[in-house]
Amino acid sequence: MTPNRVFLSPPHLSGLEEDYVANAFATNWVTPLGPHVDEFEKEFAAAVGAEHAVALSSGTAAIHLALLLAGVGPGDEVLVSTLTFVASVNPIAYLGATPVFIDSDRASWNMDPALLEEALDSRARRGRLPRAVVIVHLYGQSADLDAIVAVCARYGVPLIEDAAEALGATYRGRAPGTVGITGVFSFNGNKIITTGGGGMMVSADRSLVAHARKLATQARDPAPHYEHTEMGYNYRLSNVLAAIGRGQLRVLGERVDARRRNFALYAEALGDLPGVEFMPEAPWGTHTRWLTTLTIDPDEFGANNETVRLALEAEGIEARPVWKPMHLQPLYAHAPVIGGQVANDLFARGLCLPSGSSLTDADRERVVGVVRRTSAHGASRRPVLENRT
Repeated sequence: MTPNRVFLSPPHLSGLEEDYVANAFATNWVTPLGPHVDEFEKEFAAAVGAEHAVALSSGTAAIHLALLLAGVGPGDEVLVSTLTFVASVNPIAYLGATPVFIDSDRASWNMDPALLEEALDSRARRGRLPRAVVIVHLYGQSADLDAIVAVCARYGVPLIEDAAEALGATYRGRAPGTVGITGVFSFNGNKIITTGGGGMMVSADRSLVAHARKLATQARDPAPHYEHTEMGYNYRLSNVLAAIGRGQLRVLGERVDARRRNFALYAEALGDLPGVEFMPEAPWGTHTRWLTTLTIDPDEFGANNETVRLALEAEGIEARPVWKPMHLQPLYAHAPVIGGQVANDLFARGLCLPSGSSLTDADRERVVGVVRRTSAHGASRRPVLENRT
């Protein structure tokens, strides 16, 4: 009999969500907005240390509004991480602007501050600065915010943080997503906590969040009739999904701990294999290990990352390549790129292992067994540590 499939990052409900959802049903608040949305915004802002928050239908919607509120429009440039999911970039194109892709550094796999400075300096000398910078905090790890904030401030360019993958991470004691003019989070089904679909924008700027809230509600003006003086969108989160989010938020710390345990156990069980290197944890903060991600040197390991992925798939185990850099995507082949070699290498050799917070010892044993069997050196097997928490 085929064992149960092991997914990359499945939803993990705690049971607490049921009480909040039952309340939404009992009070008939099943339409967009409602008291759970209001409370979820307050509780989320408190959890990440933000001053203001607005709950939205997706992280993509939040990026779109953040760019719009930064003044991005047709003909503008926006500098953005190249090693990311396409949702970080598409909203730039929605607004008729051009993405300019910035390569990663090796320390964090996130945007390289030195390359960002190079790009801003060259554009300043031409008298054409970008309208905004979007950094992505990748796979649960913060970018080097101090360096990035400093260079953005030097040139007066607004910084937007895509923290969709990094809820629960830290940067020098702060939450990534709370440093730029706006921060964006996602509650998609594969994220560290989920509402099934949804997102959040946070900011220290009350008026900016108020404007985002208006735009997300079809930009309806305050009037007894339906009055509109600017273009709006249907981007607000439903009360039922916010109810799920409130239950999920209560176990955020547990979910981070579980994913970090996954990483530690994988590192112990696979770290002796030649050619295997795990995504580093940068010295400036805590990596949530939303996904446990590694690179494989095929010459040393004896197989490449795709061979390992297919071997896992043959055993009912979902693994994924590292994000294909945006500058390699056919959709954005025309867009400028600064650097690219680091992101290219991470994509060519990278692999994401199953990392869900509900992963069992048996699940991890299956993953480790396949990876070790695929290696030319797999016989020298380390014992897999049990989850002793």
